Amino acid sequence: MCPPESALQPPQFLLLVGIPVASTLLLVQCLRWHCPRWLLGPCQKPDSDEEPVPPSTPPLELHVPEQCAPATLPEMAAFYQELHTPTQGQTVIRQLMHKLLVFSAREVDHRGGYLLLQDTGISLLIPPGAVAVGRQERVSLVLVWDLSDAPSLSCAQGLVSPVVACGPHGANFLKPCTLTFKHCAQQPGHARTYSSNTSLLDAKAWRPLGQPGAHTSLDECRIQLSHFSLYTCVLEAPAGQAARKWLQLAMFCSPLAPGQTHLQLRVYFLNNTPCALQWALTNEQPHGGRLRGPCQLFDFTGARGDQCLKLKYISEGWENVDDSSCQLVPHLHIWHGKCPFRSFCFRRKAANENEDCSALANEIIVTMHTFQDGLETKYMEILRFQASEEESWAAPPPVSQPPPCNRLPPELFEQLRMLLEPTSITGNDWRRLASHLGLCGMKIRFLSCQRSPAAAILELFEEQNGSLQELHGLMTSIERLDCASVIQSYLNRTPHSSPATAHSLAWENQGLELDEKL
Repeated sequence: MCPPESALQPPQFLLLVGIPVASTLLLVQCLRWHCPRWLLGPCQKPDSDEEPVPPSTPPLELHVPEQCAPATLPEMAAFYQELHTPTQGQTVIRQLMHKLLVFSAREVDHRGGYLLLQDTGISLLIPPGAVAVGRQERVSLVLVWDLSDAPSLSCAQGLVSPVVACGPHGANFLKPCTLTFKHCAQQPGHARTYSSNTSLLDAKAWRPLGQPGAHTSLDECRIQLSHFSLYTCVLEAPAGQAARKWLQLAMFCSPLAPGQTHLQLRVYFLNNTPCALQWALTNEQPHGGRLRGPCQLFDFTGARGDQCLKLKYISEGWENVDDSSCQLVPHLHIWHGKCPFRSFCFRRKAANENEDCSALANEIIVTMHTFQDGLETKYMEILRFQASEEESWAAPPPVSQPPPCNRLPPELFEQLRMLLEPTSITGNDWRRLASHLGLCGMKIRFLSCQRSPAAAILELFEEQNGSLQELHGLMTSIERLDCASVIQSYLNRTPHSSPATAHSLAWENQGLELDEKL
């Protein structure tokens, strides 16, 4: 039977259908060739699996920043100039060239020097003789809070330390320098240091620096530097062995104020290192979040699943805003040290419709469990949180702080040096002061090689921006009442005692009672 005359023949059908389809495909391909920014966006985010943070949660998880336009030469020159400008002993936190950095810089001569990033566990020791006599070198120590500078890790590797940069890049010294920072690997022999022989703004090229465990002790990495570069520590367990690291779980929330209807609680999953906790504190500071209670340790393994955070109990008068009582944190976000957090939002509930909910429940108690998926019974941790309106921690911090005493007055400095310099049989000399300032045996031995160890330890106190009141209390605590008396006598002087007193007391500690006429 022949088909009707009106039916389309196969060649005609292919022409009518094929031409429009081919034209469409050609148009799409042209758009992909000529308009990649229109299709893909101006800056791609490589970590696209990050869970979006709700608008009500101001702090952000540590993430890989967007890959935008490269820096110009003037911008790079200004970046390195600011990074290597002496900070007068202060630890500076600043965002430079889209990088959040913590750094300190100083000038070093043939006597050597010591750089310390406060509250991070990171230090750099330049020994005597590392710089030639008659020369001065500017050196810097930088903590990099930017995951784009960390090594690219596999699922079997875990980041267990910060990324630290010593500058200027490529600087060489006559003697090796010692870089020290913390790690959180449970087995120090599984932790391997890595180095990137590049500057801070260049593309990183990470390479292993020796064998696993070569530079690690119980919780510390110590590297003898032949020249300055970038360094970090990666957990690499041998085949057949479980790789584990210590986490610290830190809870933050804003103060509970009278009449407040909502309260948000955030739990951070951080590497158990001082710098990771400092990042969380810095991240929460602009939004009023404060650390609630001590951090809790958690045994985290790299061979298991995601981390679960489950809400178990809320005290009467409060309810969870979200119906979900369990939240998950992707395993690699914790394993690769991205400092993730999860939050719960609670609100007061009224006993009935006619009662104001803000008048109820002036305290809140919350209990949560956290565990790795599949290990709920074996590795469960219990997190308890309690806050009330009457607690002193809810009071806002003071607006003004006592001004720091950056430098001791010369005459007081010399008096204290003469008192602390002589060696005491009991050790209650400059060494006791060094121990109370947090220095270990190796650093104390380094100070003993200085021309005046007492002067060196007093300079270290100055670099930590301690006040005269703190120094007075420190001398009292180590039972050096002679030094404490000298400090007190200096503070009690009147303007008639010395022409220099009026000038020096203008920046003295406001915590001690001084004559208002000064």
